[in-house]
Amino acid sequence: MAFTGYSTYRDELDVSRQDAENIAKTVAAHIDNVGPAGDVTLNDFLASLPLPVGGRVVVVNDAGRTMFSFPPATGQLEPLASRVSVKKRPWTVQVIVPTTVAQQRATANYRNTIAISGVATIVLLIIQVVFLRRWLPALSSLEKSAEQVGRGDLRVPASAPMPTLEFEHLRDAFRDMVERLRAAREAIDRQMKEERRMRLEVQSLQQQVIRQERLAAIGVLVSGIAHELNNPLQTISGFSELLQHEPGATDRSRGDLALIHQESARASAIIRNLSRFGRQQESTPAPVNLSDVLGSVIELRQRKLSEQGIRLERDERAARPAHAVFTELQQVVLNFLINAEQSVRARDPGSRLICLRTYEEGDRVHLEVEDSGPGVAPENETKLFQPFFTTKPAGEGTGLGLSVSYGIIHSLGGEIGYRHGATEGAVFFFWVPVSRSEGS
Repeated sequence: MAFTGYSTYRDELDVSRQDAENIAKTVAAHIDNVGPAGDVTLNDFLASLPLPVGGRVVVVNDAGRTMFSFPPATGQLEPLASRVSVKKRPWTVQVIVPTTVAQQRATANYRNTIAISGVATIVLLIIQVVFLRRWLPALSSLEKSAEQVGRGDLRVPASAPMPTLEFEHLRDAFRDMVERLRAAREAIDRQMKEERRMRLEVQSLQQQVIRQERLAAIGVLVSGIAHELNNPLQTISGFSELLQHEPGATDRSRGDLALIHQESARASAIIRNLSRFGRQQESTPAPVNLSDVLGSVIELRQRKLSEQGIRLERDERAARPAHAVFTELQQVVLNFLINAEQSVRARDPGSRLICLRTYEEGDRVHLEVEDSGPGVAPENETKLFQPFFTTKPAGEGTGLGLSVSYGIIHSLGGEIGYRHGATEGAVFFFWVPVSRSEGS
């Protein structure tokens, strides 16, 4: 500001000199016409000139004697801002301007400069306040959004208002980036879950393969044992029958021998069914009587059912044979019966009931296994025949029985399913085509 004021003062001094020179030339030209002594019009002429306050016009001769002064000299002159002389003939016109003129003009300009600077400063402060009030919240919002993403929180930031179009573009670009990051993370999470699910399925499949291999080995072992036991049982059965016809046998001994013959025959039938079930060699469909399938399965589970106080009812009305594989139907019915057996355990011993039904319907033979258990929960009904799905406790089920049964029945051209029982139990059923060679 001081430098500006000094520069303004110097400029005003130059202006004062220029004004004084112009006035001197004008006065010299006028005096040149009327003479240095002047006339009555000289004072009026000088009064009409824009002579600065405190300024003076002096005409001196060559000897330095003042010939004329306007206004008349009174006391000592103020410090001169400028003295301009114009030489005319034997006299010289001098215009004297005091420094106060330049000072007054510079002070006025200085005050104007200060006023303009003050107004400019106030305007800048107002602009800064407006800038801070509008821009700082926007910048703070973007900063918080960046910190949120830095913490791993990929929720889409709130759409805060922005002061300019550029800031809006920046906000929208940041939101779009967050959405893409969240989509990428969700895709990675889904991929990881899928990989984890596949690993679990692979582990489960490995366990099932091991279990199936073990069951296959047990099947081979059972077949061998059944073959070895069948011969002694045949001998026991044959001799018991012969001894019943001995002349000296008493009634009591004949009764005992008859019981031995009956139980050995039953044991032979169980071993025969075990051997047939373990071989699983028949694969070509042939006429199969459902009554024989039920009988073979019941022989395998009869003692277990009796030990648990489960009552078994049979309602067989299917006369025509099915077009199927005996051992495959045996496996399906055994799965149904075991599931029903495990279901009715939740009931009191007096109300544990399993009912086996067979009947015909057109060119189909149907088989149903109904139990008095609690039934299947509605949310599990659609998953019953999916592989590895089971509602049984760990160690009691593999989740493959019903899915394998589903595949067996469909391979025979039939249907398998589930429905609610007459009360609240479960009914598992299937139908297969009637054998063409035997059907009507």
